Amino acid sequence: MALIWTLIVGVVAGFLAGQIFRGSGFGIVGNVAVGVVGALIGGFLFGNVFVVGGLIGRIICATIGAIILLFVISLVNRKA
Repeated sequence: MALIWTLIVGVVAGFLAGQIFRGSGFGIVGNVAVGVVGALIGGFLFGNVFVVGGLIGRIICATIGAIILLFVISLVNRKA
């Protein structure tokens, strides 16, 4: 059951990050990948700073992490 919620949060966070950062989504697989990795980044950054509770809190945390991930990827792509 936790895997299903992780995927749902990943899809929503990836979609939101794509809309905020780039202006378009990445498709279902791309949204899940960006969202799940973003959730890991967001959890690492914000998990120790303050408690992010509930589904909305997890989505916000994952979206911020996904935006950070997309920003770093854009910096790497710019250099290459």
